[in-house]
Amino acid sequence: MKTIGVLGGMTWASSLAWYRTANESVRERRGGFHSAPILLDSLDFAEIEALQAAGDWDAAGELLAARAAALEAAGAGVIVLCTNTMHVVADRIEEAISVPFVHIADVAAEAVTAAGLTTVGLLGTAFTMERPFYRDRLAQHGLRTLVPDEADRATVHAVIYDELAQGVLDDGSRRRFREIMERLVEQGAEGIVLGCTEIELLVTAEDSPVPVFPTTALHVEAALDVAVGHAP
Repeated sequence: MKTIGVLGGMTWASSLAWYRTANESVRERRGGFHSAPILLDSLDFAEIEALQAAGDWDAAGELLAARAAALEAAGAGVIVLCTNTMHVVADRIEEAISVPFVHIADVAAEAVTAAGLTTVGLLGTAFTMERPFYRDRLAQHGLRTLVPDEADRATVHAVIYDELAQGVLDDGSRRRFREIMERLVEQGAEGIVLGCTEIELLVTAEDSPVPVFPTTALHVEAALDVAVGHAP
C-alpha cells in the first residue's frame, strides 16, 4: 500500500476527521492492527485564511504546491488535499508532483453519477459556492449544480468559519442548514454535496430530504483505493 501524503490543517478539525476515517477504513479493509500509512503536513490555517481573504490564490497555490512536492519527496505515493475550498489551486499542486492527486470534486461527482442523479445542491464556503472551479469540475462529469441564494450562502460561510472551524457544533445552525437544503431541493436538487469538510461534523444524511454526498468520507475511500492500486 502506497503512503498517502495529506495536505491538512485547513482546518485541523476536518483533517482529524479525515485521518480518523482513513485509519478506521484500513482496519475494516485489512483487519488486525493495520492502519493507514500517512504523511501529514498540517499547515497553519491562519496563513491560508489570510491568503483566502486577500484573494491571493497565486501565493496559496505556490505554497500548497511546494508542500505537496515535499510530501512526494518524503515518500508519499499519492497526494490528497483535505479541504474542498483549496482545490481552487488543485492544478498548481498537480503540476508540482508526479504521483497521483485525488481530486475531491471528481470523487464527489463519481458518487453522484453512481447514484443516478444529475442535479445537486452544493454547500461549502463562499469561495466554493461562488467561484466556478468546483461547479465546473462537476459539470465535466455531466452534472448540474445549484447553490443557495446570497443570504443562505452567507449563513453557510459564517457557520463554517465562525463555528465549525472553531470546533463549535450548534443545533441552531444545524436547523438553518436543514432549511437551506430544503430550499435547494425545492429548486430541483436531487442530492446535496457537502462541499466543505467541516460541514460533515454538523450535517448527516438524516438532516436532508435527499441523499447527501459527504466529500470527506468519499475522498478517504477514493484515496485508499488509489493507494492500494484499485483505482487509476
